Amino acid sequence: MSEIEDKIQKIEDELAITPSNKGTQGHIGLLKAKIARLKDDLVVRSSQKTDGYGYSVKKSGDATVILLGFPSVGKSTLINNITNADSPVAGYEFTTLNVIPGIMEYEDTHIQILDIPGIIEGASEGKGKGKQVLAVSKMGDIILIIVDVFKTHQLEIIKKELYNAGIRLNEKKPKVRIKKTGIGGILINKTVKLTKINYETIKSILTGFGILNADILIQDDIDDNQLIDCIAGNRNYISMMAVLNKIDLVDNETLNNIKKNISDDLICISADKNLNIEQLKEHIYKRLNFIKIYTKRIGKKPDMKDPIILKKGSTVEDVCLHLHKDFVKTFEYAKIWGDNVRFQGQRKDLNHVLSDKNIVELH
Repeated sequence: MSEIEDKIQKIEDELAITPSNKGTQGHIGLLKAKIARLKDDLVVRSSQKTDGYGYSVKKSGDATVILLGFPSVGKSTLINNITNADSPVAGYEFTTLNVIPGIMEYEDTHIQILDIPGIIEGASEGKGKGKQVLAVSKMGDIILIIVDVFKTHQLEIIKKELYNAGIRLNEKKPKVRIKKTGIGGILINKTVKLTKINYETIKSILTGFGILNADILIQDDIDDNQLIDCIAGNRNYISMMAVLNKIDLVDNETLNNIKKNISDDLICISADKNLNIEQLKEHIYKRLNFIKIYTKRIGKKPDMKDPIILKKGSTVEDVCLHLHKDFVKTFEYAKIWGDNVRFQGQRKDLNHVLSDKNIVELH
């Protein structure tokens, strides 16, 4: 055990025996902050060491989906069913030793699917090349956690490993702004009622990160762990879907009992028998929150055959950047057709938020 790991263990032991009540909230926050800071230091040190083994993956398509699961849960069979990939499939563990990319075409979109090597318990600590595997997971727009119908306990193990690696599943990044100052201590402002954390705990956590003077603005009802994440600033907020594979091997009663014991919404499939694969594709597409934008040249009819695929909340500027980065520099205005303008062909600026099936003419 390294010196840092020894320090972490001692603080975790203290945290485990500290009673949780109003009087100890500040101290608990301080301990959690120290642990988080030490773990981040540990990650930095371990990343500086190399054994010549890693994964280099280039993002492509309109979005990226990661297939993550223990060895032999059927990831390779699944990617071969839903994409143009040719991932090795065999009846033994660790068949996939590299990242296998494929493209899933659905509703005019091209979605990159990455089949990555199987994960094991302790991956976030480096077991089974886990740190490299989890590093690839951070580039996904969605993480598909694949679990065997007979080994559903693996779902919580994987979620824990992802959490320990700094990946926050199905969470939005809290609205917290921290501005360090030279003097004045810690000044806390908020726009919401805080029900999960008090001022003393906030100051203790900041102190645990060595922040003694700062202005902090909190716009969400956060807890202590979320504040720690905001201060650390290196967390990844990624959508997650849980997929239960090999359902062809159990009867309906058993499957229903399994679903009752799992809190997450499950998509139940059989990659081997091609069961519910189309439903899975649809779920992936809907979760990605795509919008289709059609372009129109001045004086011409709109191109309704080849839409630009963007994420919900995208703006006119995103259309410009998608077409060519120089379009932003020469932009004057855009004309918009669709259901989110007062009249068809209304002029809008770069900041205008688009909606699905808008037609955009750039000037």
